[in-house]
Amino acid sequence: MPEGDTVWLAAQRMHEALAGRVLTTTDFRVPQLATADLTGRAVLEVVPRGKHMLTRVAGGLTLHTHFRMDGSWHLYRPGDAWQGGPAWQVRVVLENAEWQAVGYRLPVVELVETADEASVVGHLGPDVLADDWDLEVALANLRREPDREIGMALLDQRNLAGLGNLYRTEVLFVRGLTPWVTVADVPDLPALVGKGRRLMLANRGHWEQSTTGSLRQGEVHWVFERSGRPCRRCGTRVLTAEQGAPPYARLTYWCPHCQVGPAPPPTRAPARRDRPVGRTSYRP
Repeated sequence: MPEGDTVWLAAQRMHEALAGRVLTTTDFRVPQLATADLTGRAVLEVVPRGKHMLTRVAGGLTLHTHFRMDGSWHLYRPGDAWQGGPAWQVRVVLENAEWQAVGYRLPVVELVETADEASVVGHLGPDVLADDWDLEVALANLRREPDREIGMALLDQRNLAGLGNLYRTEVLFVRGLTPWVTVADVPDLPALVGKGRRLMLANRGHWEQSTTGSLRQGEVHWVFERSGRPCRRCGTRVLTAEQGAPPYARLTYWCPHCQVGPAPPPTRAPARRDRPVGRTSYRP
C-alpha cells in the first residue's frame, strides 16, 4: 500500500493536469458507476487525505479513490498510448482538452457529494502531510490505547493518516525502538511522531522515498526491506517478522542491537515480501 507522500505527490500531479479545466470525456468502468457521466463539469481541485484521493468537481460531487496495494493514476496527453497495463485493468478515465487521467487497478472508485466527504474520510486521524496537521490530536489518538504495540498503532489511519509500513519501520529504527514496544512505554512519543512527519515531508516532492538522506541505489533505507543484511549503524543482521493479527498483519524490519524493546513472539515468522506500491506516472 502506498505511503501518504506517494498519494500526496500523485494528487499534486493530478491537480496540475485537471484543476480548472472542463472534463470532455469521463469513463467509469466499475459496475456501480457504469452510467455516471461528469462530462461538461469542471474539476475544482484534487486533494490528498491520508492515503485517499479526493477529486472535487463542479456541481458538488467528489470522486473518491484509493490505491491500496496495486492502484495507480497515469497521466497522458490525448493520443498517447496508455502504458499502465492492459485495458481491462482501467477503472476510470477523466479527460480534458490537454490531459487524460487513467486510473488502473483502483479498488475504490466512488462518487459522493462533496458535502458528505466525511462518509469516506471522516474516520481518519490528522493528515501527517496536511497544512492543518495537528500533533496533539494525533498523540491523543495514540494514547487512547496505551497497551497497543507502537508498530501497529502508527499504522492505524484512525490515529494519524498517511504513515505507512515503510515510514513506521524507519522511524522506529531512527528512534531506537522495536515495533513491539507499547505506546505507554515509548519514551518520547511526540518526538517519534514528529520524526515520522519530517521524514515524509522530506520525500513528498519526489517519487524516491529515502530515509537515510541518500538517493543512491541500495542506500535509501535503514532497515526497511533489508532483511538479513548488516545494519548500517552497527553491522548486526537486520531481522524481519510479521506484526499484527490476520488479516492486518504487516511485515516489519528491525535491528536487534540498535532498537530497544520486546522482540516478536516465537510464532511470528517472515511470511511474505512487501509488494510494490502503485504510483502516478507523469509525462510532460
